[in-house]
Order: sequence, then structure tokens, then C-alpha cells
Amino acid sequence: MEHNKINKVVVAGGGTAGWMAAASLAKLLGRTIEVVLVESDDIPTVGVGEATIPTLIQLHELLGINEQEFVSKVNGTFKLGISFENWRDVNEDYIHSFGFTGKDCWAAGFQHFWLKGQKLGLAKEFGQYCGELVAAQQNKFAVTPKQGLNYAYHIDAGLYAQFLRELAEEHGAKRVEGKIVDVNLNPDTGFIESVGLESAQIVDGDFFIDCSGFRALLIEQALHTGYEDWSHWLPMDSAVAVQTESLTEPIPYTRSIARDSGWQWRIPLQSRVGNGLVFCSRYLSDEDGKKLLMDNIEGAPINEPRVLKFQTGTRRKHWNKNCVAMGLSSGFIEPLESTSIHLIQRSITRLMQMFPYDGIREPDVHEFNSQMASEIENIRDFIILHYNVTNRSDTPFWRFCKSMDIPESLKHRIELFKQTGRVFKVPTELFGENSWTQVMLGQGLMPEQYHPIVNMMDEQELTSFLAGIDQYVTHLVAQLPSHQDFINHYCKAP
Repeated sequence: MEHNKINKVVVAGGGTAGWMAAASLAKLLGRTIEVVLVESDDIPTVGVGEATIPTLIQLHELLGINEQEFVSKVNGTFKLGISFENWRDVNEDYIHSFGFTGKDCWAAGFQHFWLKGQKLGLAKEFGQYCGELVAAQQNKFAVTPKQGLNYAYHIDAGLYAQFLRELAEEHGAKRVEGKIVDVNLNPDTGFIESVGLESAQIVDGDFFIDCSGFRALLIEQALHTGYEDWSHWLPMDSAVAVQTESLTEPIPYTRSIARDSGWQWRIPLQSRVGNGLVFCSRYLSDEDGKKLLMDNIEGAPINEPRVLKFQTGTRRKHWNKNCVAMGLSSGFIEPLESTSIHLIQRSITRLMQMFPYDGIREPDVHEFNSQMASEIENIRDFIILHYNVTNRSDTPFWRFCKSMDIPESLKHRIELFKQTGRVFKVPTELFGENSWTQVMLGQGLMPEQYHPIVNMMDEQELTSFLAGIDQYVTHLVAQLPSHQDFINHYCKAP
């Protein structure tokens, strides 16, 4: 590996991934390195992803971003979770919320107490013991310092990239306009030395971040890193997206509506709604996909629907030689649980934690790739869970999903929960025990037993325990304003 100092980082590509990387490096490491971003005005960004998860708040705190200014500038709304409609079965819905449900004890999660309560007829629906979920159902929201809700954002991806660009340039990042047509490698080491632009300009650097989207100009076209295909588990390969005018006040959650051969998203912003259909081309043509989406939108379309093609999977290495891939160039897991921006953020954070100031060292590269692979595989399993654990068998697509082979790691989690009600979070994993529990119960997987420690409570104590949590949630949500009223007061877009 190279032990030359890293003085200049070149980010290849803009969009959310590119400007997120440039802003983070410039703000947090900018005194020690030069940051240059190359992007072409002629290449549009995908710009579809408009839903985030709560981890983004941590990065914004690191970057010193004012939340009110940010949400206002990106036409944003707030998100307490995702409503999964028709996933368990047609006309059956549940919400995967960002909150914590009930109260755990040292030996067992809340689901064990709830399971006994269900058997005795004492318990409400599982989600009714979670403040975020009940607030979402009632269309209520507030940022409260003490009894805070766990939340994320719905954002306009194009406006977010502009917002991050301003932050990056404010802290010294430089933008070079131009289309990359060549990637120049050192003949001895195979490291990237520079990128050549259509204008014949050469941009050299010591370290490169590939944010060139599905084209993967550096990590794949130049470095031939290889790709791990997951389409046998996640067969979706197409999406069609369109924006519509808002007809109603925005709700504080994303809607994911299962269709015969895929699923539809509906993401409310302050002044418009993002809509899309993710589908498998083996079961639905592009034209039929467009028609299905356009037949199931509310409000007048703002733009023409456009079709995107992708292959689910991950790059074999996210860090190869002196290049790290971020965003779509690193791989793609469909946006069912809004994990795309999170993975960009994790890649940026890990790179800064292991930044090779004095040159690239193999242990850093190996550790980075190992951690990214572990995190992505756990997210992959969580997404597959939604498709595989279902009561639906009404269409060829759902019959395939229900019967398909799944990773051994996921098989183990499903069987563990089914037989014992237990869930354990893997280190460095994004989704915690409560997320797995909410989705497995929501998809119709009911454990065969509960932990015997629950029997330390008699029926009266269990009744009081469940009622106390219910009262707390009811009191918390009763104090919240409507989502729209909070936006009007806190972060109204101009």
C-alpha cells in the first residue's frame, strides 16, 4: 500500500452523496486537506431519495447545521416511521416507527410482556405502546427537548444537495465543472492519479471519492472492483418516479403501499409529494409500471414520470486502492427502509475515523470494507424480511417472494423470533431489536412462546404495567400539535 501523505481529496460527482462527502470533509477535516468536487451540469442526479432515517440528525449536529434553516430550505417535513400497507396481506397495514415500544427488562424485551398480555386479553396492539407510532397515526409532531420523539425528515434531494454545496464551499471546498471522460492510473501501483475532463482539464489528487452514481466511473470502470449481485433475494430492478402537487396537509410518515408486482412510495413535502413505484421487470413492464403509478397518485403531476433501472447488490470492496465509493456507485439496496442516505453517511464517518493522512495502509482498508459489508448485509436481510415473511400469495410475484431461498443469517433470525420471541442486535447494525420486532410482528410472524421471566408478574401487575405505558403514550401524544401546525411555527418553507 502507498504511504504518501494525503493532501488533496477529489470527489467525483455531485448530488446528495458528493456534496455530503465534500461538506463533511471540508467542515471537519478541511484545515488539513484540500477538497475538490468535480461535477457536470449536463449530468442529472438521480435525486429520487426523499426519505431519511434518524441517524442523519447526528451528522447534522457534527456539521453544525441549524435544523430549522435546513428543513425550511429543503421544503422538508418530519418523519416518525413508515406505514406498510398491503404487505402482510391485502388490506392489512402496520407502521414501523422510529420509537421504542414499551419497556424492556434486563432479560427480555417488551414483546415478551406484550405476548402474555395478548394471550390473557389484556394488551392493545403492539404499536399502541410506542409514542412515535401513535403520534404518526394521529398526524401529530413536535421537536421537544425533554420527552423527545425519534424522528427523521422528508426532503427534496435536489435542494438538499444545494444546501450541502453552500456548506461545503463556505468551508473551502472547490467545485470544478466538467464531465469526467478519463481516469488516469499510476502504471506501477494502479492507484488513481487524476481524472480527465471533456474540456481536456486534468484534476489530480491523492485520494478519490466515487460519487458518480450507477456508472461507477472510478471504482468499477477504472479499478474493476467487482459487484456482488443480490437480485436473487431482492428481484426489484426498476422504479418509476413522479412528483405531484399536494392536496392535503403532509403526514409525519412515509407510505409504502404493496402492489401486485412491487410497491409504491408516497413521501409528503411541504409543497409537493414524491411518488414512485419499485417493481420487478419480470412481472411488470415499464409502460404498465408507469400506468399503475399514474393511476394511483393524488394531485396533478409536476413532472413527467421517469423510469430508473438498477441491480440490487454491493461493490465487492467499497474502498479499493485510493478510492472509496459512496452512494449509488457503492451498490444499491432498494429504498424500502430509506437507508440510502444513511449508508452514505456511514461511509463518510468511517472514512473520517480512518482517514489515511500519512498514506493508505492495508489494515485501514480491510477494516473499512469489513465494517461496511457487515452493515450492508444486515440491512439487506432486514429488507428481504419484508418480502419473505408475508401471508400474500395472490400474485406470481408474491408467491416467488414467499417461497424464495433467503440468506442463512436471516433464516436464523426468523426462526429465533418464531420459536422464542427473541431478537438480538448485531454490533454495527443499523436496525435495533425494536425495528426487527415491529416488522416481524407486522408481517404476521407471531412467536410461539414468551420469556418465562414475564411470569414473575401476576395478572394484576401485568395489567398495571401495560396500562402505565399506555397512559404515558396517550399523555405524550395529547400534548403534541398537529404536524402542519408545528411546521408552520418552526420551519415553514419560503
